[in-house]
Amino acid sequence: MKGLLFIFLILVIASHSLCARITPTTEYGGSTFDVSKYGAIGDGNTDDTEAFLKAWQEVCASQDNPTLIIPKNKTFFLQPLRFQGPCKCATLKVELSGTIIAPKNMEDWKWAENKETAWIRFEGINGLVVNGEGQINGQGAPWWKEYPNDESKRPSAIKFIGCEGLTISNLTHYDSPKNHMSITSCKEVSISNLKMIAPEDSPNTDGIDIADSSNIIIKDSTFTTGDDCVAINTGSSFINITGVFCGPGHGISVGSLGKNGEQAKVEEIYVKNCTFRGTSNGARIKTWEGGNGYARKITYEDIEFIEVKNPIIIDQSYNPNIYNSVGKGVAVSDVTFRNLRGTSIKDPIQLKCEPTISCINIVLDNINITRIDKGKSHMLYTN
Repeated sequence: MKGLLFIFLILVIASHSLCARITPTTEYGGSTFDVSKYGAIGDGNTDDTEAFLKAWQEVCASQDNPTLIIPKNKTFFLQPLRFQGPCKCATLKVELSGTIIAPKNMEDWKWAENKETAWIRFEGINGLVVNGEGQINGQGAPWWKEYPNDESKRPSAIKFIGCEGLTISNLTHYDSPKNHMSITSCKEVSISNLKMIAPEDSPNTDGIDIADSSNIIIKDSTFTTGDDCVAINTGSSFINITGVFCGPGHGISVGSLGKNGEQAKVEEIYVKNCTFRGTSNGARIKTWEGGNGYARKITYEDIEFIEVKNPIIIDQSYNPNIYNSVGKGVAVSDVTFRNLRGTSIKDPIQLKCEPTISCINIVLDNINITRIDKGKSHMLYTN
């Protein structure tokens, strides 16, 4: 009887641990679901969307730390699709070893009845791990040409919405029609060893856009794009960015915030040990005239600039004269720029603070930035 009781206890304990959180590794910890076994061809021409969705349905229903496998040495052509949660297990993995590509021509995109704003969307999935040595190609060139000045008509490549305990690593992204990745309404996110690449003149091809999210780590990644390498938007807090190379691009930006009078809330942002090469901006905070709310407790530390146009810039008049801004603005406070060095094309420090709202407690500590034209370096300050 005691032996039977001991066996019973082991079974009970094991059943409760099947869906326990695991530390992501390169080893598969549970059942695997290879998209090739669900009909995906991977020749770069055949539409593999349905095969991916069929595989996902079983992955999401699995209860033993499942892995969706996108195998190497194949190129999978995908239409816009959504990976929807919640899923059964506390941790599940997408192992992207091959290449996924979007439709090459705009007219070939097949949207759902309610047109998505992203090519690939992960929504409501907790404990999601997306990694591998694979590539993601958004084939955005036709979109840039057709809508160069209207990003609202161009889709993002990948969106993560409402995901908690998210890990993304080791992927390479090319040529999104708009921003390469959006992190929205997510918590506890770890992003590392990413490469995001688009031409310098490609419009609005941000690397990562963050909104309404908290406790985000971005580290050891390279962004070579046509816009912000990382953009931190309203509702974001406790964002830590370290070991990032940015260039070309528009820098690592807080904002823009307060567009059309909107309420902004951004705080506890820490950017450290990053390099900017040939970017239009470096450490930037940008807010619209007429906005509301705050951007506070922001630190840029141990940063190197190499021929950056505007290394340090706070701009409370971003896109001015668009909105009735009398007596309004996003308050910027408790900002520290510490141990920043390198070379600039223009004045290295620009603090464009609005007199009605101002910038409060801005600390400049150990700044050593010289102009490449040998001209005198000035701090441009308006208030």
